[in-house]
Amino acid sequence: MAVITYLEAIRQALGEEMARDERVFILGEDVGAYGGAFKATEGLQERFGEARVVDTPISETAIVGSAIGASYMGMRPVCEIQFIDFIACCFDMLTNFAATSRYRNGAGVSIVVRGPCGGGVGGGPFHSVNPEAFFLNTPGLKMVEPSTAYDAKGLLKAAIRDDDPVLYFEHKFLYRRIKDEVPEEDYVVPLGKAAIRREGSDLSIITFGAMTHTAMDAAATLSDAGVEAEVLDLRSLAPLDREAILTTVSKTSRALVLYEATRTGGIGGELAAILAEDAFEYLDAPVMRVASVDTPVPYSPPLEAAFLPNADKVVAAAQKLVEY
Repeated sequence: MAVITYLEAIRQALGEEMARDERVFILGEDVGAYGGAFKATEGLQERFGEARVVDTPISETAIVGSAIGASYMGMRPVCEIQFIDFIACCFDMLTNFAATSRYRNGAGVSIVVRGPCGGGVGGGPFHSVNPEAFFLNTPGLKMVEPSTAYDAKGLLKAAIRDDDPVLYFEHKFLYRRIKDEVPEEDYVVPLGKAAIRREGSDLSIITFGAMTHTAMDAAATLSDAGVEAEVLDLRSLAPLDREAILTTVSKTSRALVLYEATRTGGIGGELAAILAEDAFEYLDAPVMRVASVDTPVPYSPPLEAAFLPNADKVVAAAQKLVEY
């Protein structure tokens, strides 16, 4: 196994899938000669040519719309949204067209829409969003957000091979900060399957993406205080792994839901509803949510730090849960 970064894992997945299947191609702003805003596609145009790594105009609607058309012709496009905030520009294409296509006419839309999400880098309100709740209410869309290089590669491969539209959110804070072992042989991480990152008995922290690492830091601090937290990394946000969610809470009897998007209307509300409906008899305390403040993402580093969840906030919430 090679130790590679989260960003390199994404680049490897794209290159390997393009080499494996000539129907796979990439389109987006600056993905070709420039190699993408964060260099996720660096070197791929030189390797596969301009017909398969396509620089587009600045129009997310056109990127996703043309990808849908290409999918109907048997292709497997991977769209890069330069910053995932601007996926809002192609909301109609995704929710009213791609997501409903199989239901309306029996034709799945085999596209992947990927791009950098999340804060922690001083990007401000136009370059820091976590958009999972925008699409959680849209049947027909799959969503994933990896926390490790292993999952970044395996989930992207699975998404490209899937016959329906997959939104692939990659947290920009992790691009060059996270490294782990990734097999050299071909593998996929199945969509819809969560992973236990840390075993525990006193409470469950349910999270995903960059917040998985925040949860792990908090769990280490809690352990020093005699509290053992189990960390469940969802990996897939649609479909959710309900079995894994219920299993961890039945084991610990306490649940803390951690997510980086703003609190109100976020994915944490859906997770809390699942636990209230299907795990009520297991719970010894209310489900608690830790999320960002209900404001636009600040540019100012001190304000952004106050806005975002962190390990100290998770520890404080967890201690309240175990004392309940």
